[in-house]
Amino acid sequence: MVKKVIAAVVLVTLLTVAIVQAMDKKTDAPEKTSQASATKEGLSIGAKAPDFELKTLTGETVKLSDLKGKKVMLNFWATWCGPCKAEMPEMEQFFKQIGDDTVILAVNIDPQLDVQAFVDEYKLTFPILLDADDKVNETYQIISIPTTYFIDSKGIIQNKFIGTMKLDNMQDFTKKLN
Repeated sequence: MVKKVIAAVVLVTLLTVAIVQAMDKKTDAPEKTSQASATKEGLSIGAKAPDFELKTLTGETVKLSDLKGKKVMLNFWATWCGPCKAEMPEMEQFFKQIGDDTVILAVNIDPQLDVQAFVDEYKLTFPILLDADDKVNETYQIISIPTTYFIDSKGIIQNKFIGTMKLDNMQDFTKKLN
């Protein structure tokens, strides 16, 4: 009986590791930028990013379409997400490096008090948007976090990255935006 339990645990562990490795290979690579001009709204590379309007932690309203003319790094995350926690210090560092032509929008679905405590703990100064009713997460079909979209100055999605981003990823993807 004990041997069967041990064998089952080993099998489940091996399957889990194999699945995680397969997903890592698939999700760590960014999708390629499409050269086709986009006019249609959607989530694919080359499509116009779906518009939304959310409040920040400080109560300001941010509407994506109002940011035309700026490069946007749109990040979806949660306070309980380990990979999200890992990328936040680098995102803060990136925020301090970017110019006025680039914006970071970090969309969170947690209760406001949890988010504020997280922001205070990590000393984050970039805009944190609250998606309490999960509508923007649903619109962008977020199934794994962190997920980051890179949107050019015309509002067109140029790249999507699923997984923890490092500072050099943020810099590289943003440099490729017009």
